[in-house]
Amino acid sequence: MNDVTDPAPCLVTDILGDPWVSRRLPLTQSPAAPEADHAVLVHQRGAVPAGHGPRHRRAVLYLHGRNDYFFQTWLADAFLAAGYEFYALDLRACGRAGLGHPSPHDVRDLRVHDEEIATSLEIIRHEHGHDVVVLNAHSTGGLQAAIWAKDHPGSVEALTLNSPWLDLNSSAIMRSYGSAWVDLVARRDPERIIDNPSEAKAVKAAEAAEAAARATIQPHSTSDTDPVRHALGGTSAVGADPGPVGLDLYARSLHARWGGPWDWDLTLKPSPAFPVRAGFLAGVRRLQREVHHGLGIEVPVLVCCSTRSCSHDASPEEARHSDVVLSVRQIVERSAFLGSDVTVVQVPGGVHDLALSLSPAREEYLAVLTGWLQARLP
Repeated sequence: MNDVTDPAPCLVTDILGDPWVSRRLPLTQSPAAPEADHAVLVHQRGAVPAGHGPRHRRAVLYLHGRNDYFFQTWLADAFLAAGYEFYALDLRACGRAGLGHPSPHDVRDLRVHDEEIATSLEIIRHEHGHDVVVLNAHSTGGLQAAIWAKDHPGSVEALTLNSPWLDLNSSAIMRSYGSAWVDLVARRDPERIIDNPSEAKAVKAAEAAEAAARATIQPHSTSDTDPVRHALGGTSAVGADPGPVGLDLYARSLHARWGGPWDWDLTLKPSPAFPVRAGFLAGVRRLQREVHHGLGIEVPVLVCCSTRSCSHDASPEEARHSDVVLSVRQIVERSAFLGSDVTVVQVPGGVHDLALSLSPAREEYLAVLTGWLQARLP
């Protein structure tokens, strides 16, 4: 672990603007994440007022999912209102730390992230002085957090997991034989791109629908009521074609460019997503097998997810009220393998990242999250 005892660390105003600041964490380079040499820790400038201890005794460290980065400031607001300082870690090769990287999010072994998690916890506890720390993590970050808690007992006081990726969302045959094939490919060609069959089918259908729609209109139409853009449920600047929603139903049903309610940096969280490569998927499957064997996590765990999943060929409206990425049934079933003190709460109308859900699901998720912490860590 790197030395983080510098009394005057370099903090720069974050891309989110004041009061958010970023801190670059230098890391040891690893074959598991080639060319990745740093992570980025984000927090508010007032976390530790000058000459004083932390403004909140307790803290949360947030771990993002794949093809993601921290931008959900309303999640931080909920934690801050509940008395928890909020820290977010953009892991090596990911998000802010993935800018300029040749293959963002292409990590062959998620345990390579242990270094930046340990460094962040060292800053939070010993440099900033927080004495209670909770890991809050989404999707792949949820798997990461669960493995961290298993490997490092006593390092955090609780886990709160948002739609954690605890199993492969596929048939039993694909989970067994498909995973064996991916393991074999990963040893020979770890950079090979692995397509999700159901996603690929939905993409082809979306492309065909778009082509058919375009064939029925004037080729130079740029009206705000362009029937193609209207039919696809998206909006865009005149002359800019964002492509059909179906190319990436989850992200495009939520992002403002396609008519969704949220706006995020499409450089850091692009659509379509950064490709999934064999080395990354094989590494994820190894950790998911560990989950299935039982982790024995010793601290309280909260697992939240939606009440329903939908397929990749669902409508954008359906996608805005369900999990289009993972199987909520699998999440609920696999949660039993995390430890002996696990609470599972399903949020009606929630999406894959519950913090991106529409009202009232989003508010319900935040209330469950902060209410559980108040009850379990009074």
